[in-house]
Amino acid sequence: MAITLNGSTGITTADIAATTLTVNAGFGSNATAYGCRAWVNFNGTGTVAIRDSGNVSSITDNATGNYTFNFSTAMPDINYNVVCGTSPSGSRATHQIQLFSAASWATQAPTTSAFRFLTPIDLTSLTDIEYVCLSVFR
Repeated sequence: MAITLNGSTGITTADIAATTLTVNAGFGSNATAYGCRAWVNFNGTGTVAIRDSGNVSSITDNATGNYTFNFSTAMPDINYNVVCGTSPSGSRATHQIQLFSAASWATQAPTTSAFRFLTPIDLTSLTDIEYVCLSVFR
């Protein structure tokens, strides 16, 4: 399959780097496509273990239910979006992930190289969760 940009052939790497990828997936017009810049599926119980990932150098276990997501290659800025999900733990059927938070429950701004997140079971306590999945888009 060949890729053609604006009807051109002999496309260089510089041409591709300067082009916004757009897709028309049957919706009538092209729209910008945003790629997943990083993702991880990890076990947050006991010793943190990454099952698989992309552009993640490590997950730091700061304390119970308190982690840092570390990028292998930094984001261009801090305006990225994180999508997350977890498995249930014990008798709790649902969990949430509180992004950009530190142990004090205070906001901790993301950086281009990492962000902190918590896995609370209620408003006052944190828990480790067996399946934690995060994807970063920018």
